[in-house]
Amino acid sequence: MKILIDFAPIAVFFVAYKLWDIWVATGVAIAATIAQIAYLRWSTGKVEPMQWLSLAVIVVFGGATIALHDPLFIKWKPSILYWCFAAVLAFGQLVLKRNLLKSAMGSQMELPDAAWKVLTWSWCGFFAAMGALNLWVAMNFSEQAWVNFKVFGLFGLMVVFVIAQAVYMSRLVKDPDPAEGGNP
Repeated sequence: MKILIDFAPIAVFFVAYKLWDIWVATGVAIAATIAQIAYLRWSTGKVEPMQWLSLAVIVVFGGATIALHDPLFIKWKPSILYWCFAAVLAFGQLVLKRNLLKSAMGSQMELPDAAWKVLTWSWCGFFAAMGALNLWVAMNFSEQAWVNFKVFGLFGLMVVFVIAQAVYMSRLVKDPDPAEGGNP
């Protein structure tokens, strides 16, 4: 269910784009993201900081697209969001001396600190590359090609990267101690 909620704004953006145009799709994406945040707040009582950041970026860049009637702003939105994610992870590691990925996911799995560091830097690099790739497609291909890439290409690359990360982590996840109630 969570994945449906997470990807609802991009799905409605895509459908609205195919049915109407970039202007309607952008407005629908803004409304869907606001609805997503409201639903999460109502159903769980909390919204993750990255979800607030995503809302701010879509409202600012989507709003600029509609207000200035320039699709360039919405094309920049994924890049800005990816670069913000990379910057936050790097800031946590370099400035705060805290692994934010471990803080977010550490309760779900136990990994050595070195592995958390590798994961953090690989996510930073991945997000930086995804931002650059999005801009390259946005600037060098048609609007329709960019929309298709945004929905399917970026999502597909994310899935491949997550699978690669899972394979990496599976070698390092510490088995639960049978004496502590884990399965042998």
